[in-house]
This record gives sequence, structure tokens and C-alpha cells, in this order.
Amino acid sequence: MEGLNSNLNLNEDAPPRVMPRIGDWGPLEVPATRQKRRMRWWVILLLLAVLAALVGYGYWVYTMLR
Repeated sequence: MEGLNSNLNLNEDAPPRVMPRIGDWGPLEVPATRQKRRMRWWVILLLLAVLAALVGYGYWVYTMLR
């Protein structure tokens, strides 16, 4: 019967230094889902740009050595 008396405090076992500060309507300074989704796309684009730069540099070095 743990489901009927479950503890809704998800931060209970976390150390105090990693617990979010709680405001009136929930945690403070926690990014929203929309911000996390936007950041995920920026990271993917950044990684693709870095990969393209590395491939371009590798091709340039290959043509110089050939």
C-alpha cells in the first residue's frame, strides 16, 4: 500500500546543496521545458558545425599533403 501513502517530496534524499530553491509556485531558477528544448537544438547545431569544421580542416590538410 505504498501508493496510497507515497511521499511527493522528490528532493528528500538529495543533499541540500543540490536541492532547488522552492518558491510559491515551484522551484526557482530551473529552466523551463521550452528553454531546454531550444538549448538542445542549439547544442545539436553547434556540434554539427564543429563536425563540419573538422571535416573541412581534415580535407584541406589531406589536399595539402597529397
